[in-house]
Amino acid sequence: MASHPDSGALAEQFACGYEFAAFGTTLRVHADCFEWMSSIQEASIHAIVTDPPYGVKEYDFDQLQKRSNGDGGIWRIPPSFDGNERSPLPRFTALSDEDRLRLQEFFETWGRLALRGLRPGGHLFLASNTFLSQMVFGALVRSGLEFRGEIIRLVRTLRGGDRPKNAEQEFEDVCSMPRGCYEPWGLFRKPMPPRMTVAECLRTYETGGLRRKADGRPFEDVISSERTPQREREIAGHPSLKPQSFLRNIVYASLPLGRGVVLDPFMGSGSTIAAAEAIGYQSIGVERHADYFAMSREAIPKLAQLTVREDQLELMSL
Repeated sequence: MASHPDSGALAEQFACGYEFAAFGTTLRVHADCFEWMSSIQEASIHAIVTDPPYGVKEYDFDQLQKRSNGDGGIWRIPPSFDGNERSPLPRFTALSDEDRLRLQEFFETWGRLALRGLRPGGHLFLASNTFLSQMVFGALVRSGLEFRGEIIRLVRTLRGGDRPKNAEQEFEDVCSMPRGCYEPWGLFRKPMPPRMTVAECLRTYETGGLRRKADGRPFEDVISSERTPQREREIAGHPSLKPQSFLRNIVYASLPLGRGVVLDPFMGSGSTIAAAEAIGYQSIGVERHADYFAMSREAIPKLAQLTVREDQLELMSL
C-alpha cells in the first residue's frame, strides 16, 4: 500500500475556505460542489468516483422533505415484496420535458467543472441508471470528457417489473418496464494532451489508465455485486447507498499507480470516501446537505473498518 500525506495536507490545499473535517487520509468539505469545484486549483484531482442525483430534483430540499414525510413528490413507495417493505425510489419516468432539459444542462455544466479539476488522463466513474444514462452520458461528452465505456454492476435491485399502476389486476400479465438486473456506471476520461501516450501521461500526471487487479489481471467492465447489506444501511442511512464490496473495487481501479486524490463531489453519507479510506487512498468528499455531511462523520470510519467478504472483492486483497 502506498504511503500518502495525511488529511491535514489535503485540507491546506482543498478546503478553500469552506467548513471541513479531516479523518485519516480523508477530507470532508461542506459545500455545494459546483461552487467548490470552481474554486479549486485546475488539474489537481486524479480521479472522480461518484453517484450523483440521477434526476437532479430528487435531492432538492423540498423533495427530501416529502420523502421523509412519506408525502410522495418524485419519491414513491414501491409495493411490498414477499412481505418486506421496500425503500422509497425516485420516479425517473415521471420527469417532464423541462426536467429532462434541466438534467442535461446540469450534467453538461458539471462535466465542464469535472474537466477543469481533473488532471489530463484522469478518469471519472459515474453511477447512473438504464432509463437516464443516455442523456447523462451524452451531456458529459458535450462537456468535453471522453466516453471510455460502461462499468456494469450486476445486481438485482427490485426496480421495475411492476404491473401497470392502478390496473394490476386488469393487466396481470404485463410489466411496464423490465425488472432491473444491472446498474450502468459511465466511464469517462479527461483528454490527454495531443500525441501524448498513456505511458507518458502516467509519468507526467500519474493518470491515463486504470489500476490492474492485484494478481495482474486487467480491470473488467462487468462486476457482480450484492445489494447493499443491512449492516451498512444501519451505519449510513442514505437512500442510494452503494455496497463497500463494489465501491472498493472501482475506487481501487481509479488510481492507476495507487496514488493521488480521489474526489466524490456528491458525497452523501460518505460510502465512496469510506472505500478510499479502507484502501488507503487520499480522498475528498464534498456534500451540500448538512444532515448527510454530519452523518458522514460517523459513517466513514465505521464503513471503512468493515470487513468485506473476499468473494466480493475482485481487484485487491485487503
